Order: sequence, then structure tokens, then C-alpha cells
Amino acid sequence: MDTKLTLKLDKYVIEQAKVYAAAQNRSLSRIIEAYLKTLVNHEQLKGEDEIQISPFIKSMETGTKIPVDLDYKSEFLSHLEDKHD
Repeated sequence: MDTKLTLKLDKYVIEQAKVYAAAQNRSLSRIIEAYLKTLVNHEQLKGEDEIQISPFIKSMETGTKIPVDLDYKSEFLSHLEDKHD
């Protein structure tokens, strides 16, 4: 259900926002609504994982912890050298 909202904004900002909305073929109301939804959704995600991981991907977890300072290039080179010896 849509509800009317009155906002007081700088005239220049409104004019520029209308130009932007027209260029996007969207109404200014819908652009503002989409922006507010992103704010609300972001606030709801605080404290949760920033990235939603599907249950299928979670089921593939191996439990292996990778060190933060791992030099993966060196490890890969070492792997290739061992493989081709």
C-alpha cells in the first residue's frame, strides 16, 4: 500500500533528481523508495553475514582454515614443481 510522504529538500537537489529520474525512465518517488529500501535492508543485515550464502554452498564447507597471510602464488608454484618432478 502506497502512502504519501512530504519532504523538504533543497530546490537544486530536487531539480537534479528529477532530471536523473527522467533519464532513468523512473519516477522520483520510486527512486527514493528504492534507496530507502536499501537503507532499511542494510540495517536489518547488521549483525548477520554481509553476504548471504546458500545452504548448498554451506554444505560444501570442508572446515579447512586458510591462513590470512598465505602466499598462494608460492604454494601453487611449489605444487607445480612437485607435480612435474
